[in-house]
Amino acid sequence: MTEDARFEDGGERPLNLGAMDVEDIQVISSLVQDAVLPANEIAFQKRHKRLGLLVNRVRWEDQEAADRSGRPLERVQSVLSVENVQNVASQGIERDSETVLSLLSIAFDETEDGAGHVLLTFAGDGALRASVETLELRLKDVTRPYLAPSGKAPSHPE
Repeated sequence: MTEDARFEDGGERPLNLGAMDVEDIQVISSLVQDAVLPANEIAFQKRHKRLGLLVNRVRWEDQEAADRSGRPLERVQSVLSVENVQNVASQGIERDSETVLSLLSIAFDETEDGAGHVLLTFAGDGALRASVETLELRLKDVTRPYLAPSGKAPSHPE
C-alpha cells in the first residue's frame, strides 16, 4: 500500500518545484515571499525564452522547526525561472544595477489559450511582467541553507 507524501518527508532536502497552473504559482509565490536579490541577478535569455532570477529566499517551509528549536530562520540561494517567455517589461527596476530588491509575490494573468502574463511584484512599487506562451515556472535551491545576516525573519506589520 502506498501513502501520500507528507510535508515532513521533505526534511532538509533542497526544493526543486515546478508550476504549471495558478494553484502551483500560489505555492511558489509563498515560498519566495521576502526573497532578496540584486537587480543585476535578473536575466532575460531571449534565445531560450527564459527569465531567470537568482534569489536569496527565506526557508519558510522550515519555519515551524526553527520556532521549535529557537534558531533563526535560514535563507537559501535559489534559481527562479519563468519559461516560454516572449518578452519582459519592467517598472521601477533598473536591471543592470546592484539595487537590492525584495520579492513580494508572483501572480499569473491568463489571456487566451494558456498564454498570459507572469507578474513579479517587488517592494517599493517595482514589477516585472513576463508575457508567456504557456505557464511554466521553476524554483530550485542551488546552495545549502545559511543564517541570514540580519538574524531575523522578515515581518509584515498589519
